[in-house]
Amino acid sequence: MRVLGIETSCDETGIAIYDTEQGLLSHVLYSQVKLHADYGGVVPELASRDHVRKTLPLIEQALRDANLTATDIDGIAYTAGPGLIGALLVGATIGRSLAFGWQKPAIGVHHMEGHLLAPMLEATRPEFPFIALLVSGGHTQLVQVNGIGEYELLGESVDDAAGEAFDKTAKLLGLDYPGGPRLAKLAEQGVAGRFIFPRPMTDKPGLNFSFSGLKTAAAIAIAENGNDLQTQADIALAFQDAVVDTLLIKCRRALEQTGLKRIVMAGGVSANVRLRAALAETMAELGGQVFYPRPEFCTDNGAMIAFAGAQRLAAGQHADPEVKVRPRWPLTELPPL
Repeated sequence: MRVLGIETSCDETGIAIYDTEQGLLSHVLYSQVKLHADYGGVVPELASRDHVRKTLPLIEQALRDANLTATDIDGIAYTAGPGLIGALLVGATIGRSLAFGWQKPAIGVHHMEGHLLAPMLEATRPEFPFIALLVSGGHTQLVQVNGIGEYELLGESVDDAAGEAFDKTAKLLGLDYPGGPRLAKLAEQGVAGRFIFPRPMTDKPGLNFSFSGLKTAAAIAIAENGNDLQTQADIALAFQDAVVDTLLIKCRRALEQTGLKRIVMAGGVSANVRLRAALAETMAELGGQVFYPRPEFCTDNGAMIAFAGAQRLAAGQHADPEVKVRPRWPLTELPPL
């Protein structure tokens, strides 16, 4: 089965074609970073309009890259949530319209399920069950995954997600949008030990996260110590170390609680080099395995949507003709295969 995937949940337009027998046939991505840079963050209306302009040309490009035509496509998958409602509606409307015109089945995909399954696009795939650490700009969650659609939420952020905290702290440091990757780059120049920030909620039982206070600690350090380049780098390093340590402590706790030895990390923050290295070291120490998607599939992309949609379409699931999106959508509400 060949599935066209459409991702338009926020500020990136991702299109891909996935074949359940041959694997990924093509994927193209357009980022709106330059469009939103002057505003210091995503402007929803501008994001939606840009998806309108870019989605169909990118679909045509993905078909050309795969040397396919519309008649070769067996199904269409589009992100139905969570995300910005206007952006979601663009992808969902185009996906449903193409499905109607091409007379193909379609499926609305949960954005975070796409991230969760993204490591399965790699040659070495995790076996079920495993723990998933989902870390992005909008979500920080620990999920026990027993199968596709069989999800148990173990813990989540009670305020800012890790990626959101990265971006907000970067803005406090005067870094340009997108701030998270720029903060991680700046941290490479930092001196360890000059600043020590708290590891929030690690002294309490449970697997929930909180990063709002960590951002406040960084703001206080900036206010009290100035904002020269070395101070910026030292604060960036201390902030990144605190986030990484917090995530690792909670991952260890989740593995101990469930008795599992496999962990998947996905979402935009999973591209962070320091976090990847630290988690790999932790899992080696515990005698377990860690799986991530390649960096280009950590951020939003069409390949993860095409893959997730292909699994559900192949199992006989499909969406009603009506266009429906869900800006908020608990992962645990998804049906199992």
